[in-house]
Amino acid sequence: MANRTIIIAEAGVNHNGDLALAKKLIEVAAGAGADYVKFQTFSADRIVSQSASKAEYQKQTTDASETQYEMLKRLELSSHMHLELIKHCEEQSIKFLSTGFDIESVELLVDLGIDLIKIPSGEITNLPYLRFIGSLALPVILSSGMSTMDEIGDALAILEGAGLDRSRVTVLHCTTEYPTPMVEVNLRAITSIRNTFGVVVGYSDHTVGIEVSIAAVALGASVIEKHFTLDRALPGPDHKASLEPNELIAMVKAIRNIEDSLGSGIKLPALSEIKNMQIARKSIIAKQQIRKGEVLSTSNLIVKRPGAGISPMHWDLLVGQIANRDYLPDEMIDQ
Repeated sequence: MANRTIIIAEAGVNHNGDLALAKKLIEVAAGAGADYVKFQTFSADRIVSQSASKAEYQKQTTDASETQYEMLKRLELSSHMHLELIKHCEEQSIKFLSTGFDIESVELLVDLGIDLIKIPSGEITNLPYLRFIGSLALPVILSSGMSTMDEIGDALAILEGAGLDRSRVTVLHCTTEYPTPMVEVNLRAITSIRNTFGVVVGYSDHTVGIEVSIAAVALGASVIEKHFTLDRALPGPDHKASLEPNELIAMVKAIRNIEDSLGSGIKLPALSEIKNMQIARKSIIAKQQIRKGEVLSTSNLIVKRPGAGISPMHWDLLVGQIANRDYLPDEMIDQ
């Protein structure tokens, strides 16, 4: 990943199975300035049993009597829809990305030309899946929601053992709850993951609002992933925990501002403040009239603006010297 923060606008399943809505999401992400718009590629038949229940947040945002299988079946993207979305991304000058939730879905994405693999948090303990992805030797973004440091280490070891160099892996810190309570964000884990595993680290944000993503960038996150929707009132499992278009625009703008503000870390006067140095700093000045030959002392010297003369940092060197000329009150000492 480059030094510039990669911003992934997570459309996810917020298309509600509607191709037109999915295309509109692409347009919103592109207009906001995101680098990628990301969808989800899966087959309900392959990833969930027909009796599996939904998460609590999904029960609150969708029909509680509906099974997880029934919900996901409605949200599948066909191969044809993928082709349409990829084409629309090209037309909108934004990169297409999708998370493949099973090996066959990843194979489909690779066949479609995807050059970056996104591993969702739920698959971090899926050894056959991880081993297959590692064998592809493509760059990987690994979400780490619900995981321990040991589980991250195990997943990295599997990917490496299958042939993927660790330098090609970005680990996203994440809390898999929608929305994530602020007290459970634990942004300092970004630093812990980076220091422990020597990997590039990002953040997948499920909090309400945009401030946590911005803070993550300030902490060094190289990738930010954030769900967005056209309207939080739309039916579906993830809309309520997603940004609306104006919020996505604001987040991207804020992240770019933070990138500009981080700087080199070397403390030097900024170009814009050099002109203010003489105005804000002070010089050693005659407190009263001083005659040539008089001893310069704490009683006849004072420190005042502007800073165009001798710096007060030389006070101890100047005190005790003999005045080499007459000085008027408020005149800068220049010897």
